[in-house]
Amino acid sequence: MNKQKRTEIFTRLRAENPNPETELEYNSPFELLLAVALSAQATDVSVNKATRKLFPVANTPQAILQLGEDGLKDYIKTIGLFNSKAKNAIKMCQMLVELHDGEVPQQRKLLEALPGVGRKTANVVLNTAFKQPVMAVDTHIFRVSNRTKIAPGKNVDEVEDKLMRFVPKEFLMDAHHWLILHGRYTCVARKPKCGSCIIEDLCEFKDKTEV
Repeated sequence: MNKQKRTEIFTRLRAENPNPETELEYNSPFELLLAVALSAQATDVSVNKATRKLFPVANTPQAILQLGEDGLKDYIKTIGLFNSKAKNAIKMCQMLVELHDGEVPQQRKLLEALPGVGRKTANVVLNTAFKQPVMAVDTHIFRVSNRTKIAPGKNVDEVEDKLMRFVPKEFLMDAHHWLILHGRYTCVARKPKCGSCIIEDLCEFKDKTEV
């Protein structure tokens, strides 16, 4: 795919949604960090349902530690893998309090050192909370990047590297949100809705549908 096509793709995505945002509900960097960590292998809807009850009670590392692991489990037990997520969340909060005065660090290396925080989670926080032009590649973005040929790659690291190189700079800050929303609602896994896709004519996917 050439630069002109990529520019037009992101121009259209921006025109349709000028100010894209994550669908996770949060009011601080810590709330976002915890919500993203909880969302691994779970839906944003299920995480929001849990955090709507949790955050009014505990929305800082100190408050989560006061809840304790069992107390936290009561709030997140409807989310998949809640046992391991609660354990990691408590460890993460301990590190935030002990090493960062309860604040969320703004460097990827420091974020990735936190229990339960991988590269994708770190990138989401850096991009969404701290407005850094980085790319968090999840299953939706991986699929869209490969199908459209915007940034094809064999693994998430390869796709991330190509997106960082190929997405025009003016779109880089919001590209993560546009691609994830496009994958979630239009370029869906089983049968993409090519017939109602605003970039269908630019997409290089060979097996397009008429839906």
